[in-house]
Amino acid sequence: MRILLQGAQVFQNNRFQVQDILINQQYIEQMGPHLTAPDAQILAMNNLVIAPGFVDVHVHLREPGFNAKETIKTGTLAGAHGGYTTVAAMPNVQPSIDTPRRLQAQIARNQASAQVHVLQYANITKDRTSEQLVDFAALKAAGAFGFSNDGNGVQSAQTMYQAMLAAKQANLPIMAHIEDDSLANHGVMNAGLRAQELGLPGIEPVAETAQLARDLELAAASGVHYHACHVSTAASVELIRVAKKRGINVSAEVTPHHLLLDESMITTDNPQLKMNPPLRTLQDRQACLAGLLDGTIDMIATDHAPHTVNDKAGSMLTAAFGITGLETSFVMLYERLVKPQLCSLAQLINWLSVKPAQVFNLTAAGQLRVGQVADLVVLNLHQPHTITADSMLSCGQNSPFIGQQVEAEVAATMVAGRWAYRKEQTE
Repeated sequence: MRILLQGAQVFQNNRFQVQDILINQQYIEQMGPHLTAPDAQILAMNNLVIAPGFVDVHVHLREPGFNAKETIKTGTLAGAHGGYTTVAAMPNVQPSIDTPRRLQAQIARNQASAQVHVLQYANITKDRTSEQLVDFAALKAAGAFGFSNDGNGVQSAQTMYQAMLAAKQANLPIMAHIEDDSLANHGVMNAGLRAQELGLPGIEPVAETAQLARDLELAAASGVHYHACHVSTAASVELIRVAKKRGINVSAEVTPHHLLLDESMITTDNPQLKMNPPLRTLQDRQACLAGLLDGTIDMIATDHAPHTVNDKAGSMLTAAFGITGLETSFVMLYERLVKPQLCSLAQLINWLSVKPAQVFNLTAAGQLRVGQVADLVVLNLHQPHTITADSMLSCGQNSPFIGQQVEAEVAATMVAGRWAYRKEQTE
């Protein structure tokens, strides 16, 4: 059966225009004003926005090994609830994904359970924390989207350089968790006055910037596509800005929480505000937004990191790092950035959808056009509501944004011509 979406403000070619979209099976058959299709299911989309489905290049789906935190099914349902049609899953599961056999098994799990498209990373090193490199060519042949040890920085410069050379040969990106363990010093929040006031050990900002500076020089020497994950400091933004001017093949992401929160908001020992990298200063937060606005930072990625209630209980000293992000990303960014006119809706859609697809050559994502797979999100910008734990589809409800009032919502998400999420189906 065909589906005719009528009268939405459709985001295409970086502008909004009232159009209809006719979907036939998995694909967009027609786009334009006043379409007719007698055999189609007609859905009125007046006063709604339709955009290319969001793309998140940094999520943790936890399965296998940590299914109490999240599963592939629940994580991708959460993605659909947040407007995401494509996510890229980090390999820090158990066992970690460091052989072609394990990668193939993980891809099979994704295909069996996922409600959205899932791209799968493989490790950079065996067991993710060793210095022994994986077989990059064999993992590419088995279907790897890229390589990452996310959760841990690669501590040896020699190991990272050899990894970059191998990834360059495979023509796949290195996705870097940037953290020098000897400088992080087992901290739980940003080092500074607030950490001292709360009596909590701090993570020095230089733990990020020192390793980033090293990696950018290695990327320049190797020619690899180097992607800086969850950039959090003003100094990091400046390093990337200079690197791009030098012609280094670097891209970068920032998370919603590093755009919307900073250490001044940590007024008590609150595990819901514990993440890695930690919330930095207001000046760092402002620099991250400035980096997005001037193109230094390419995209927004959630670093969706679900945990059980027990994982996030007690003190920041013992609780797990990380917060969820897939279900709150668009609505919170719209509330805090678009409504106050710090950026436009078009810019936000570009950072969430268009740019990640372009940077990672995802030709089937990030755009709406005839003949393309029908991956799209329907946005209602005038539906005030409160973010609640009960409304979340993720197993993890570890979000500091629960209880926030927001104006916009994701009304529906379509993946390859089928509804992966529709609000009315959950009510």
